[in-house]
Amino acid sequence: MKLLKNILPILFLILVFALPQSAAAQVAIPKISIGVDKSNNPAELVNTLQILFLITILTLAPSIIMMMTSFTRIIIVFHFLRQSLATQSVPSNQILVGLALFITFFIMKPALVKINDTALQPYIRKEISQQEALKNASIPIKAFMLKQTRKKDIKLFINLRGGQKPKSVDDITLETLIPAFIISELKTAFQIGFLLYLPMLLIDLVVGSVLLSMGMMMLPPVMIAMPFKLLLFVLVDGWYLIVESLVKGF
Repeated sequence: MKLLKNILPILFLILVFALPQSAAAQVAIPKISIGVDKSNNPAELVNTLQILFLITILTLAPSIIMMMTSFTRIIIVFHFLRQSLATQSVPSNQILVGLALFITFFIMKPALVKINDTALQPYIRKEISQQEALKNASIPIKAFMLKQTRKKDIKLFINLRGGQKPKSVDDITLETLIPAFIISELKTAFQIGFLLYLPMLLIDLVVGSVLLSMGMMMLPPVMIAMPFKLLLFVLVDGWYLIVESLVKGF
């Protein structure tokens, strides 16, 4: 094995140097250069700033997905479910995040279709400007968030921001709507998590009382209660009910 590792680089070098000059000339070697040059055209500076802005948006894409879609509520509910079942790392974080992402895509598909039809495709066809594309893209997202956000939370951030209050729902800015949407989603997710904990807590109390009455105080009640929790969850088809309630909640 060591001999093979030593021979392979030598064979590669022999093959490279044995190539004809015509074949070597046909191999196109890409050139990559990064530099800062002077420009007398303001349009070039604007294009550069737009590229930097798009790169910044791409780096913030995970946060945008989590904070402006249904992902936050779904992943928190899944976390409470796993904690209530006391299964520790089963399902794993990768499975829960992947399932939450696919359910989020399923829920957000109507909004994504509208963004594609009213913002992305017209911008690609150069029918609208970049500012108009961003404005058109924000309309479906704002409509989705407004349906899930409590008026109390919107009013909180409007009062905290101060200044002139919006005259209608359309005048509410994303800077005000996004944090209101997030705390509304957190409250809803915690409410669902509390409801998930109730039957599991009842099983823990029953198992703990039975073990105490039998004098088995050294036996961990969690170890005995977990099979009963899993049995209850499977009998009621828990994943079906939870996913159905989450999707219908949006």
